[in-house]
Amino acid sequence: MDWISDHWLAGVLFVGYTLVLFYHAHVGRKRSRSLDDYYVGGRNMGGFVVGVSFFATFASTNTYIGNAGKGYEYGVPWLLTALVMVVFTYLSWTFVAPRLRRFASHFDALTLPDYLASRFVSERPVLRVAAAAVIVFSSILYLVAIFKGAGNLFQQFLQVRYEVAVAIVLLIVVFYTSVGGFVSVVRTDVLQGILMVIGSVTIFYFVTDAAGGITVLPELENLPGGAHLFDWNAGIPLVVLLGIALSGSLKLLVDPRQLSRFYALRDDRSVNVGLWVALCGIGLIMFCLFPIGLYAHFLLDGVTDTDLIVPMLVNDRSVFPLWVGDFLIIAMLAAAMSSMDSVLLVAASVLYKDLVEVASPVARPLAWTRGGVVGLAALSALAALKPPGDIIQITIFSGSLYAVCFFPALLFGLHWRRGSATAVLASMALGVFVLIGWLLLGWGAYVHEVFPGLLVSCVTYLLVARLTIDAIQRWPDTTD
Repeated sequence: MDWISDHWLAGVLFVGYTLVLFYHAHVGRKRSRSLDDYYVGGRNMGGFVVGVSFFATFASTNTYIGNAGKGYEYGVPWLLTALVMVVFTYLSWTFVAPRLRRFASHFDALTLPDYLASRFVSERPVLRVAAAAVIVFSSILYLVAIFKGAGNLFQQFLQVRYEVAVAIVLLIVVFYTSVGGFVSVVRTDVLQGILMVIGSVTIFYFVTDAAGGITVLPELENLPGGAHLFDWNAGIPLVVLLGIALSGSLKLLVDPRQLSRFYALRDDRSVNVGLWVALCGIGLIMFCLFPIGLYAHFLLDGVTDTDLIVPMLVNDRSVFPLWVGDFLIIAMLAAAMSSMDSVLLVAASVLYKDLVEVASPVARPLAWTRGGVVGLAALSALAALKPPGDIIQITIFSGSLYAVCFFPALLFGLHWRRGSATAVLASMALGVFVLIGWLLLGWGAYVHEVFPGLLVSCVTYLLVARLTIDAIQRWPDTTD
């Protein structure tokens, strides 16, 4: 009863927020009459809603909690990752979105493996199945990270067990995602995106104010152990930091949950609108949240788990008034769900469309896809009870895996006529081999594994594409 009397505003916001999610699920269910509707919203969405969905999907608990926490550990150099993410958002909407929208529509592709199998013709479904396996595995990893962030958040705020917090998020997300599909996800993302922008600005304002203002940062050097926070090679070697920034940002170009937004765009004008909406949203959120860890040095001592920094600050009444903290909990919940629903939908779509259907088409594909949402969510939540690393470690590896597997096929495949299924498979296999081998050998401490993995993947694709003859069989006449 004491918790309810103290946090009644959070309770009201949470109930209202949940009811809106359920309403969006109802609307999505009515509009999802086919796989095309359920997977990509009938390819008839405007640039504003897709642009908001794009940045809301990308910015999740790894931004609010993981990246903000890493600023505490690595200092000012960590802000470089925010800048790289803004740059890659621009690249994604200019070099990927226009052509991928047209190509996917031309091939009637609903998933990334579906598109790859159409663009790079292969008599056997090996490419489709291999790409699907990578997506399902990486999606589970990413979901584990989001569940961990949401669990830490609710554990601190609700004073409940971590397992209970994970279960609460699981039940809500599974319901509205499985019922409403893409329409529900995007409509919900618009609400979540607005909450995330307001929440980011609010966190920045109150934390900097509590720390002594924006101009207090130079005083970090005078704190015990604070000198390394301004050294580009102290907290983390610059080459490793660049690798982390690259692997995290490459997801904006190759992550299927981001790419699925482009499939849904109505026309080229929508692409132009979406570009500026996504760019402004990403920039505002990243540059408000990434410095939080720096200011936290003036407010917290002896933090060992950086994933707990933001939850600890939100619960500190000397930093945030009670009502502000309650609002921020809902905003961060929105951040978690805006990524979780998209990852779940993409993974479940791939699971049915590119694995189940390829093996043996079944009746009621929508029911199978909805079942996939439930199963993948439950599996990820279970794995999140004992996660294999912190939020950033998990998401960075997921991003690196997507980069080495899909960057050559997507970027070269959209802008170069040559290419083949053999080239894509070879680049995926060797890229993953180098990526994992680099990690196992421990060389990631000197050069981040995404650099050698991506280099080998790209070179392999280019060489094999020139040697194989099935290179220009499916090049749609839809490009400018």
